[in-house]
Amino acid sequence: MMIEIKCPECESIGKMSLAQTMYEGPYRCWKCRSLYLIVLANNKLQSCKPLSEEELEAWQELNKMSRRDSGDD
Repeated sequence: MMIEIKCPECESIGKMSLAQTMYEGPYRCWKCRSLYLIVLANNKLQSCKPLSEEELEAWQELNKMSRRDSGDD
């Protein structure tokens, strides 16, 4: 399913394709390159918080360790 996300910074509409109806993770605006941590549930945007590059790296590392611990890696 294709989801539309309106960037809070530049108000451009970005699209994201998802296989599942839920997603929590980073999203970068295609136009202004602003970075956000978004939460989607039932194909609707529930939360959109600004994310720094450092926070993105920490989130990715935590997610990587979590996948490794669960055996998904």
